[in-house]
Amino acid sequence: MKAAIVVSTPDAEFEALAFKDSLTKSVRKVAELGYDGVEIAVRNPQKVDIDEINSIVKNSGLQVPAVGTGQAFLVEGLSLSSSDKGIRERAQERLMLQVDFAANFGAAVILGLIRGNVEKGVNRNDAYMWLIEGVRRCAEYASTRGLSILIEPINRYEVNYINTVSEVLELIDAVSMENVYVLVDTFHMNIEEPDMVRSIKQAGSKIGHVHVADSNRWAPGFGHIDFVAIKKALDEVGYNGYISAEILPMPNPDTAAEKAIQTMRQVFGW
Repeated sequence: MKAAIVVSTPDAEFEALAFKDSLTKSVRKVAELGYDGVEIAVRNPQKVDIDEINSIVKNSGLQVPAVGTGQAFLVEGLSLSSSDKGIRERAQERLMLQVDFAANFGAAVILGLIRGNVEKGVNRNDAYMWLIEGVRRCAEYASTRGLSILIEPINRYEVNYINTVSEVLELIDAVSMENVYVLVDTFHMNIEEPDMVRSIKQAGSKIGHVHVADSNRWAPGFGHIDFVAIKKALDEVGYNGYISAEILPMPNPDTAAEKAIQTMRQVFGW
């Protein structure tokens, strides 16, 4: 397993980011701290200089394991579950652009917040069918680029359905595409899963990526999550991908990123 941390392009900012400075400075700092990879959150790939980002990442010696897409929902309201067909189509079009962006790095594409909510007055099954259709279209396009799609269970305080690992596994079965995987996130799991270790084992070989943050969304080591148990469970299911810190910049950005890599080194034996 390797260590990564989430940063954003200038067009996207997210609360749980250790670094919100320029991408150049953020990536340089990540490399200096000894991370292996940098996960990039980008709202709209058409609004960023992909050649410049490619150069920044290449010069850093880092890999890009995954690309985040949630800002398109938070900022623009794009959602695969929207009752408005036009919004759903724009969300799908944006995700195609995200796939093209991710293809520059061979990165997986995360479907977290952009899957949206079940809107008030909308039949839950209708929203679910729209979501299945949207994920399948995205996965089909990603497969032509040799990329994976990652579906992240997100806690009930941020979205109102698909909150648990088991619900994501059911969605993956419904989508029926081989390149769709679960992204397990310790912060969300700590809220939603009765037993995080059991949920990791349930997901097994369908785990495609891992986000870590402690119980308070600070860096691992600042809360009460048992990351040793998480590591053992990941070992048991044979996971060998990236462990990516998606954390608040608390108590300050440098300390957050330093604490995250320090704790991960201790836990994962890097």
